[in-house]
This record gives sequence, structure tokens and C-alpha cells, in this order.
Amino acid sequence: MPRIRSFIGIDIGDEIRKKAVALQEHLARTCAGVKWVAPESLHLTLLFLGEVEDRDLAAVCKTVDKVARKQQAFPLHVSGAGAFPTLRRPKVIWGGVSEGADPVRKLHGLIEAKLLELGVYIKEEKGYAPHITLGRVKSEADGQELAPELAKLLAWDGGRTTVNQIIVYSSEPRRAGPEYVVMARTHLVGG
Repeated sequence: MPRIRSFIGIDIGDEIRKKAVALQEHLARTCAGVKWVAPESLHLTLLFLGEVEDRDLAAVCKTVDKVARKQQAFPLHVSGAGAFPTLRRPKVIWGGVSEGADPVRKLHGLIEAKLLELGVYIKEEKGYAPHITLGRVKSEADGQELAPELAKLLAWDGGRTTVNQIIVYSSEPRRAGPEYVVMARTHLVGG
């Protein structure tokens, strides 16, 4: 049975995308080794599903649609840059979510509960933290080079958008990085 690597996410819109790319370019000037997320691939992940059997994808899309159609569209403000696991030892560089974090967490929880019932999702041990992944640091030395600059970006303003839809994506590996393909798009109330 074919399996498709997939995830559920939110498109971040043009304003946030432009500001995120400008931040990537700013941080790239440190010359630290970072694998930057391509502009067209920037998004906010709600749930990473991993490898899903082809036959289960219709049920996943239907479940996401049912949840989304009961939730109101909401404003999203991206602000503050940071890193996992810490600013002093960055491995993943991200843009944070300030306004809209609670509705994003609610969507995550509602969709997660339904997908767990379906048996197509395994709950992650670490808690969910809404963010936009900007890049992955290549080495510890690169992280040390980036750390002082990241510490200056806690107040970075990444822009605003209205979250009015949820997207189910497939992630197809490519030499230059994964290519995301929209498999289903569903609208929130008022979206």
C-alpha cells in the first residue's frame, strides 16, 4: 500500500512570508551554516502526520474539513524570533506566534483528537508550540555563531494575516529540499 508523507498546516500569507525571508537574509549575513526553508515552503504546521497510507488520506481530509468548518477565522500575528532547543544552542530557527496562538492551539487539539480516534496519528511527546520554521542549523559551531544575533530578535515583527483556511499537504522529497503539494484545502467560518 503506497504511503504519503503528509502534514496539516496554515498558509502564512504574503506579508509574513516577505518579512520571514528578510529575516532569513539578515541571519544569513552571519555566514553560519543554515539550511533555510524556501520562501514558497514557509508555513505554520498544525500536525505532522508522517507517512500516511494512501487509503487513509480521504478520511484525514474529511476530518480536517469537519473540524475547520466549526471554527471561526482569526487574526494571526507572527513576532519574535527564537530557536529550539534554546537561543544559546540553536538547532531550529523559528518565528513565533503571538496573537492567534490560542486559536492555533485549539485547532491543533481538536484535529489531533479526531485523528487519534481514526488511528492515523501518533501523539508527539513534546508539547505543541505554534511557530514558523525558518531554518535548521547545520552544526553546533554554526549555532554558536548565530546565537548572539538571535538574542537581538526577540521583538522581531513578522507581520499579520487572517487564518481562514487549513491545508492538508503532502511532502515530496527533492534534492533541493521537500516540495509541498496541497492535497486539500478547507475554510474556517467566515474564511
